[in-house]
Amino acid sequence: MTFENLSISEEKVLAVLLLFIFSISIRFFLSLLKQRWANNFSHTATIVTLPLITYVITSVITGNIALSLGMVGALSIIRFRNPVRSPFELVVYFSCVTMGIAASVSLFWLVFFFFALILFVGSLILIDKVVVKYIKKKSIFLESFSEAIEMSTLEIKSDEKIDILENSEHLISETFQDENHLYILSSENFDTLLTIKKNLEKLPKIKYINIKK
Repeated sequence: MTFENLSISEEKVLAVLLLFIFSISIRFFLSLLKQRWANNFSHTATIVTLPLITYVITSVITGNIALSLGMVGALSIIRFRNPVRSPFELVVYFSCVTMGIAASVSLFWLVFFFFALILFVGSLILIDKVVVKYIKKKSIFLESFSEAIEMSTLEIKSDEKIDILENSEHLISETFQDENHLYILSSENFDTLLTIKKNLEKLPKIKYINIKK
């Protein structure tokens, strides 16, 4: 069956499915490129939900210039009037505005958008739980400073690679410069980082180590 033979309902379902698959693919492709900023739940949910929001908005306002201009104005107010701590927080605001606009145009689009959004975010949570239980035994999402949670950090500089840090679930940054390896770890639990610090201080290859609460 070609795309031209699909009904409107079938085309929308297929579009949502492809949006989810493609956005998840982009997320994991970024991980393969060692872009650690994309590895927390906030950024992952943002990457996944933004295409859906855009799809619903453009579908709802197609052919209505006045509604299009109103949409741009509404989103501009959110961006400039609210301090945003996380990209996902901004997406939530956009989602609420989109639901309001969709409801004023078509109840079908309101219901469609709501359940598709729940499906997208719920799928991320389910995937993470499956990975934790059956594959990696730890979350696929990194802790992030943008989650509005107080985090402690541990900075380590070494002239050699440290395997235990390379595989640490708390690792948020790893760089190599001036023939030194610089690691930055983050955790809500200060004692966890303190224990790591004490264990690393015994290694002769450590040139610098500092913990911040």
